[in-house]
Amino acid sequence: MTNLSLLGLCEENNFNRFFKNQVKALRNYMYYKFGNAEQAEDVTQEAFIKLWENCEKVPLEKAKSYLYTIANNTSLNQIAHQKVVLEYAKAAPKQDKTFESPDFHMEEEEFKTKLQKAIANLNEGQRTCFLMHRIDGKKYSEIADALGISVKAVEKRMHLALIELRKEFDYFK
Repeated sequence: MTNLSLLGLCEENNFNRFFKNQVKALRNYMYYKFGNAEQAEDVTQEAFIKLWENCEKVPLEKAKSYLYTIANNTSLNQIAHQKVVLEYAKAAPKQDKTFESPDFHMEEEEFKTKLQKAIANLNEGQRTCFLMHRIDGKKYSEIADALGISVKAVEKRMHLALIELRKEFDYFK
């Protein structure tokens, strides 16, 4: 048994080591899964807070699984809340907003928005594979191991993601 497993997560140094080992992977996973960087950061922090609050109840072997479960459930709850907010926003009167900026800045912002929307519109599997490959630089075999699927499934998801993105940006062919 390692020193970490003997003392458990409630020991501050052990928790800090666990945090440093897991925070980036969890944050990236949440971003890839739900497509929102701020939400991913918030959910990651909240998951670690809940893990710390329940460190006595969570065995070290199950800490990573507990962390990902809490993060996933928190994100799903936030999405449900966002749906309620959007329904309310639809009922509220729209306000006219005008932004004045140089053409280049405006085009750049439009492109970023269109790209983020196109990535967000990919299904969860395609988006996760695409971002893990393009942002994290992971190989298909690493993605397959992380997601528990075959390399062929990763290839198929990447292929379909690229087809969908090319539809949105037809001038990149």
